[in-house]
Amino acid sequence: MEQLFHLKEHGTTVKTEVIAGTTTFLAMAYILAVNPNILGAVMDANGVFVATALASALATFLMAFLANYPIALSAGLGLNAYFAYTVCLGELGGAEDAFTVALTAVLVEGIIFILMSAFKIREALVNGIPANLKLGITGGIGLFVAFIGMQGAGLIVRSEATLVDLGSFKSAEMVLCLVGLMIIVILVHYRVKGAVLIGILATWILGMIAEKIGWYVVDMEAGVFSVFPPSLVSFNFSGLKNTAFKFNFAWAGQHIVQFIAIVVSFLYVDLFDTVGTVVGVASKAGLLDKDGKLPRAGRVLLADAVGTAAGACLGTSTITSFVESSAGVAEGGKTGLTAFTTGCWFLLALIFSPVFLAIPSFATAPALVYVGMLMVSSVTKMHFDGDLADAIGGYMALVMMPLAYSIATGIMFAMLSWVIVKVFTGKSKDVSPVMWGVFVLFILRIISLVANFS
Repeated sequence: MEQLFHLKEHGTTVKTEVIAGTTTFLAMAYILAVNPNILGAVMDANGVFVATALASALATFLMAFLANYPIALSAGLGLNAYFAYTVCLGELGGAEDAFTVALTAVLVEGIIFILMSAFKIREALVNGIPANLKLGITGGIGLFVAFIGMQGAGLIVRSEATLVDLGSFKSAEMVLCLVGLMIIVILVHYRVKGAVLIGILATWILGMIAEKIGWYVVDMEAGVFSVFPPSLVSFNFSGLKNTAFKFNFAWAGQHIVQFIAIVVSFLYVDLFDTVGTVVGVASKAGLLDKDGKLPRAGRVLLADAVGTAAGACLGTSTITSFVESSAGVAEGGKTGLTAFTTGCWFLLALIFSPVFLAIPSFATAPALVYVGMLMVSSVTKMHFDGDLADAIGGYMALVMMPLAYSIATGIMFAMLSWVIVKVFTGKSKDVSPVMWGVFVLFILRIISLVANFS
């Protein structure tokens, strides 16, 4: 373990890394339920589940051994919805084999990213982001993660009048989330190892008690499922034959312009979601060097790219770095052993899927809210009294990610603001070629959004 992951050099232990990896898995295990649910609208849900678990394990193992970072990967939220609802049911009209076109686009996207990683284009992008923007991105992701957790527990709900509102204290999910959060914070105060993991498991157990006494009411039609696993194991992997290697290059060749548009959309969201997540998690784990750059960034992005291509071959949407990796980082995860542990859990999930899928979102929500707090603390290192471009760029990243519900959108506003203010305050020489390239890319993205909207 020491030779593979250099644990002593990073000031960590096997126990700490295993706990961290397990915590990361529990924080992101929901994707094994959510992804088949979303892609199941156009594909075989069982096949999607198996493909998601296998692709997540493969990509996370690559992250562990190639880059030695505590970052886990799986099917990206938002990208799977775009895959199913926008591409398959929207642009392709819900045709029976529409998913084969979308999988082909994901495969091409993965190959393009592999080439970009080989030529260090994505690495230059990660390391070319100004320090204040990186700190703002970290804080913005923290708010975004906390928001996701609060929504999952019903702590924050939709409102017709004000867009969002406070949930009901009559709700078992909301109350248990708050109790779980207090458990984590109190355990952290007393320096209990595995505080976040204990909080997740304790909240899950309390949920079981709530269901038994009738406070937590199961309503499958409303999407409220039992927190008790229906069984311990499952060996049904037959659905994979309906999703693996289902490509449609013929359609892509006959509709090349439309196909390119689909690929570019996948590229855009995945590129900047990954960049934001990697920078945010690495910053919180203290993995950036003295110049604010990420060592071995190319290997990180290569693992992401290969994972996406492999995921397409198996039959799932884009694989990307998961912001929930920050939950493991909060537990002390600093090396690839954390990622390796998470990858092993994904493989075990293939067999023990009923158990993992029974962990409710309100049980993982306290971990996300707590981790969000840790990540938001990065704003204490931001400078708002110096260069206005740095200030507005970091600020826009901080506020736009949770409010626009998109890491990529937050980065877009941050970088556009930074470049524009630099130019109009006479500091255009500070804008690197990388930042100019990103600026042009985002301008083109806005043009495409306007064109599609009109």
